[in-house]
Amino acid sequence: MSTPKLEYFYFDACPFCQKVLRVIQSTNIKVEYKDIMSDMSSLERLVNDTGRRTVPCLYIDNMPMHESDDIIHWIEENVDKLEKNS
Repeated sequence: MSTPKLEYFYFDACPFCQKVLRVIQSTNIKVEYKDIMSDMSSLERLVNDTGRRTVPCLYIDNMPMHESDDIIHWIEENVDKLEKNS
């Protein structure tokens, strides 16, 4: 079974993004980071896919999930199945 591809859409000044980022770092899961303030193509994709600019947003195999608590809960429930950083 393959692990899901994770992409994290965020911006640094967002406290909810930082809350999720701490969990990502503490669990050492492999995530591709998409800063919507420095990468306009990431912002465009987020708006096109979801109709909103709201972050944090974790894409799980190209399916977006908003809300920091929901993202954290999903990570905690699935951490053992997720690819870790080397």
